[in-house]
Amino acid sequence: MHIGNVYAALAAWLDSRALGGSVRLRIEDIDTFRVVADADRWIMDDLNWLGLDWDGDAVYQSARVDLYDEVFRSLGRQVLSSGGPLIYPCFCSRADIRAASAPNEGDGFLLYPGTCRSIDGEHRERRLAAGDRHSWRIAVPGSDGDADDSVVFDDEVFGSQRFSLSRELGDVIVRRSDGVFAYQFATAVDDWLMGVTRIVRGRDLLRSTAIQLWIRRHCAGHQQMDRLSSESHAQEPVFAHLPLIDDTDGRRMAKRFGSVDMGELREAGRSPEEVIGICAWLLGLLKQPQPLGARDLLRSFSFDHLRGNRQDRSLESLL
Repeated sequence: MHIGNVYAALAAWLDSRALGGSVRLRIEDIDTFRVVADADRWIMDDLNWLGLDWDGDAVYQSARVDLYDEVFRSLGRQVLSSGGPLIYPCFCSRADIRAASAPNEGDGFLLYPGTCRSIDGEHRERRLAAGDRHSWRIAVPGSDGDADDSVVFDDEVFGSQRFSLSRELGDVIVRRSDGVFAYQFATAVDDWLMGVTRIVRGRDLLRSTAIQLWIRRHCAGHQQMDRLSSESHAQEPVFAHLPLIDDTDGRRMAKRFGSVDMGELREAGRSPEEVIGICAWLLGLLKQPQPLGARDLLRSFSFDHLRGNRQDRSLESLL
């Protein structure tokens, strides 16, 4: 875990514990090709070292593939109000999509142009029978004339949010061509099945919330899937998206950029209280970093400070 991970984990832990709720630990290892051996043990060790406990056993996405498959097949039987399938195969290559799309909002996100959505059923079945390589996408309203195109939700930090599914997200992949379920799909299904009621994470996932809610609503709207979990709730979660943390080099903290992690900080002699103090300062709970434990922050915790300053944070020379 790097500081950005701990900052988000601390906020989620404080949010839940301050309300008397439980904290669930989910290891999102659905993409087995990218899983680092023992990463789960390192995460749990860091959380224990920091004093951020959780309730029950850790949930591993890699152990829930059969559940995802059942939900996927159930959604595959659903149709949109326009009559088209909710989930359809996409035979486009990345190069095809790149050539037909323009980056959205300047962040490199490619809006799928819907090429395979319009393939007629007979042609689609012939290509599937021939074994043509394909992923699976979930269709969103708007492209086929559906009137209700927006997903609206309130965020604890960024306030009222509205996203156009057709113009800002498009038909996203829910199962890749290698058979692996996509993050958006697995996460939405897990949040629904696990009865998650509060979600705290980085602001870069604000747009993802819209598609995850779209998937969740199709899960929760069908009673035959309620039997999959006694914990599932019709109530949608409360979201809190946090400003991002820039590393000391000015780039957003991320594993792929080699951001300083807990292993390095611990080897350098930093205490858990020092790390918690830095994260509390980043959350606006302290005027300046100072060592303290997570439980020392419970009484004063709120998102008020972040609401007043939603700008991304910088570690500058703190580390």
